[in-house]
Amino acid sequence: MYLYVVKWNIHPDKLDAYLNWLNGVIPRTLGIPGVVEFRGYRGLLGASQIVATYEFASLLDWSAWFTHEDNQKVLSELYGVSLNAVGELWGPSPAVPAPIRPGK
Repeated sequence: MYLYVVKWNIHPDKLDAYLNWLNGVIPRTLGIPGVVEFRGYRGLLGASQIVATYEFASLLDWSAWFTHEDNQKVLSELYGVSLNAVGELWGPSPAVPAPIRPGK
């Protein structure tokens, strides 16, 4: 699996615009083929207020999703209502290729 992590802070002068944008953005990004799972988080420690993760089965799935016209529009909109937006793409670790769970 491949994990795309997007982190940002809500622009303090654009809170209303951010909340309006957020209402429709998740279904728009999930409407693009390739996403296995989406999760959203609020920061409790650290610099970022918001973290969103998208999981993909392959790099080809991520690439098609990332470069999709609708996703590029969403990212442009994000930059307009946020500060310090960054994306990171994570892949499987050669040292830990499969999940390890307690007691197993």
